Amino acid sequence: MLQRIQTVYLLLTAGIAGVLWIYLPYGTGVDKEALYMITKPFLMGMFIGSAILALISIFLFKNRKLQFVLGRINIILNFILLGVFVYWSPTVSGETYVSEKGIGMIIPIISIVLLVMANRAIKKDENLVKSVDRLR
Repeated sequence: MLQRIQTVYLLLTAGIAGVLWIYLPYGTGVDKEALYMITKPFLMGMFIGSAILALISIFLFKNRKLQFVLGRINIILNFILLGVFVYWSPTVSGETYVSEKGIGMIIPIISIVLLVMANRAIKKDENLVKSVDRLR
């Protein structure tokens, strides 16, 4: 059923990971120009992959175990993306002055939080179905 709370969480994750990265910079360059993720194909692919996984998870509502596993894979993908940002953050500017990080670096953190909440709701639904099956 598409009206469950995990659908809202997964839809928010897909929206954030699929659209927000286009508009938010992840840092500031040497000339004080904003650096966007659209110039980095690796980052672009990771964000699009995260959004696609979240959308696929929404429509797998009949198979909660697979939905839970895809949520975990998406969490791992966002942790890898966060790790890339942490690795690149000291060298964003390319100069010796203190570089400014952009707000786009927190997108994976928001996605991880939403995915954890979705997985918690999926697990809760699975436990509810198991308890009802025991009563039959």
